[in-house]
Amino acid sequence: MKRKYFDMEKHVELEHGGSAARLREFILGWQDGLVNVLGIILGVAAATADTRIVIIAGLAATFAESISMAAVAYTSTKAEIDYYQSQLEKEKDWIKNRPQDERDEVYEVYYRKGFRGSLLDQIVKKITSNHKVWLDFMMNEELGLEKPAADKPVQDAILVGASAVIGSLIPLVPFIFLPIQPAIAASVGISLASLFAVGYVKSKKTVGTPWREGVEMMVVGGLAAGVGYAVGAVLGVALPG
Repeated sequence: MKRKYFDMEKHVELEHGGSAARLREFILGWQDGLVNVLGIILGVAAATADTRIVIIAGLAATFAESISMAAVAYTSTKAEIDYYQSQLEKEKDWIKNRPQDERDEVYEVYYRKGFRGSLLDQIVKKITSNHKVWLDFMMNEELGLEKPAADKPVQDAILVGASAVIGSLIPLVPFIFLPIQPAIAASVGISLASLFAVGYVKSKKTVGTPWREGVEMMVVGGLAAGVGYAVGAVLGVALPG
């Protein structure tokens, strides 16, 4: 019976790509947007009784934050791709002009894995007999680099920017419907609950104890937002009305 061909690249994409691979980008934008905007609007709310000012400040921070986070995601991912490409070109040059050094590196990798004798020699010969396999091996095993998708910068920018908007709107919504003081309490409660929920879900998709991850994200986000509230409260008392 002929053995079915196993597509490793497709397997990796299915098992480690998709929603799980994008979870980090989502949480990055979502948490940053929520925490930053929560801190800003709490600070403004502590210094004024006008909900319109709080909403305007929150919306301004929301769009500024989302654009900034999207730009950062794009440039950082683009830099990752550029770095991978530069290392790829170096490895191509070394395989072409310094093949024995590169063979020695393949030998050393498998020697450290415990292979010896003729089996080790056969492995090295097999890998270095195919230029693409050899190059992929050097990139993955020697440098620990995985080839990023060509469209990843745009995808990351869209995902991080959109998640920042979603996160930013969570603490802002109560101020649309409630007076200042009830809105502050509702905003803090909803935001902390959301932080806990996302931390909990994250641990389910990755590793860690769900409740512990949830509490950790809630505490870190709450402390960061609390700084904004404290600054606003101090300025609200110190500055003349």
